[in-house]
This record gives sequence, C-alpha cells and structure tokens, in this order.
Amino acid sequence: MPGHPVHVWWAGLADAHTGLLALLDPVERRRHDATVDRAGRGRFLVGCALSRLALGATLGVPPADVPLRRVCPRCGGPHGKVRLAPPPDESSCGGPRLDFSVAHSGAVIGVAVCENGRVGLDVEEADVGLDVDAAARVALADAELAALYGRPPAARKAAFLRTWTRKEAVLKALGVGLAAPLRGLELSGPQQPPAVLAWPEQLGARPDMSLTDLLVHGTHPAAVAVTGAAAAGATGVEGTPGDVRVTLRDGSAALAEYVRRTTVADTPPGA
Repeated sequence: MPGHPVHVWWAGLADAHTGLLALLDPVERRRHDATVDRAGRGRFLVGCALSRLALGATLGVPPADVPLRRVCPRCGGPHGKVRLAPPPDESSCGGPRLDFSVAHSGAVIGVAVCENGRVGLDVEEADVGLDVDAAARVALADAELAALYGRPPAARKAAFLRTWTRKEAVLKALGVGLAAPLRGLELSGPQQPPAVLAWPEQLGARPDMSLTDLLVHGTHPAAVAVTGAAAAGATGVEGTPGDVRVTLRDGSAALAEYVRRTTVADTPPGA
C-alpha cells in the first residue's frame, strides 16, 4: 500500500526578499534582525517563510496563521527546533497530523512536509569546503570508512556527502541532534538504495524507517527520512522506485508569488 506523500519544497538564498518579513512572528523577527551574517539572515528568512507557505498550503490556512513554535526542551527559551504547534484539542481535529523539516546548505534551502509520520530532510552543497578525512572519522561506521577509502580520492567527497545527508535525515526524523552516536548508525553504500544496516542501541528501539535520495538542481545531494505510518510508502520521487513517495515543489516560485500578491495588495490605487 503506498504511503502518505512527502512534499519537498526547494528555494534559494536569492529568494530572500524583504516582502517575506511580514511572515515572521515577533520571536523570528528578533532572531532575524540579530543575525549579523547576511547569508545566515537570508537563509533564516527563506526557511521561515517557506515553512509557513508549505504548511499553509497543506492545512488550507493563510501562511501567516501557521502556528510555529521554537521552545528549547532544556531551558524553555525561544531557540529550540521549530515545530508546528498542535491544535488546542487534537481529538477534535479532523485534518492530517503534520510534521515538517527544514534544511539548508549554502544557497540551497528546503522544507519537507509529511502527513501522519515524522520527517527529516537534509541537503549539502556539492561544492562545500570539507575535510573529508576528518568528517569521515567522526561520522562513519567502520564498514562505511572502509568502503569510502576503497574509492578513488576524487570520488570520496561525493560519496561522503551522500552518506552524510542520509544520516542527518534519519536523525532529524527521530528528533535527535548530532550528539547521537553517528558511527553506530550504519547505512548502505552511496551507490546502493538507501537503507539502515545497523542501529545504535543508544537511540532505543529501531522504528519503521524509509529513506530516499534526492538531487537538487542536478548537483546537490539531499535525502528524506520518514518514520511512522508514512514510512509504508512504496514509490520514490514523482513515482520512481524508492521508499518514500516524494512530490517536489517549486519553493522559489511560491515565495515570489507571495511577494507579488502582497505587493499588489499594498499598492495604493493609482500609484
């Protein structure tokens, strides 16, 4: 039986338009304004705006009304993982239960929205500066390291990034951070269909998990992981073979259309 779909929206740093600032809540606006790095500020703006547009389209509500919350589980501060606030009475909500995940690397920003499951999305810019040897020693299991160094040196960076996006997508779907035992999580080889081969006991019982690989703009590796009911999917990107039924959306076009509509609405007659 096919699983519930995962909608993945891709946008870029160039989509960071000031017209999107109206979608930020007061907490997000303060964080945006306090971010000194211009690229980081733009990524944050696009990620927030695209999350609200994607979730609003699924829920059938205006994007500005999508209730996002950032609460740190340790201190209660407004800097935790962003989540969709549940309705006051979940038992009275007839709509789908949604989860979403935000990912960005360099100029690439993505949002994945999943119904009736937990989702993790990761992307890495292909041309990112990276010490593959140092990163691999921290992130890869022994078998993964051996396979990596069995490849020609020129092929190792791409192979590592493919494995890394899969691992981070899995950890995001579980809601755990990079402090998790990365070397205890062993995945299939980069040229093989994505699958979990070994599961670290520190993460508890192994859940139903489905993975699929993506490629953004034909260059940048990305991955989606899903747990729960949605992990029963049987098709991949736009119906191709895979484990997660993924539908790709043009996030750049959605952001531009929002800016266009709000700009027209705010323009005085005769201006």
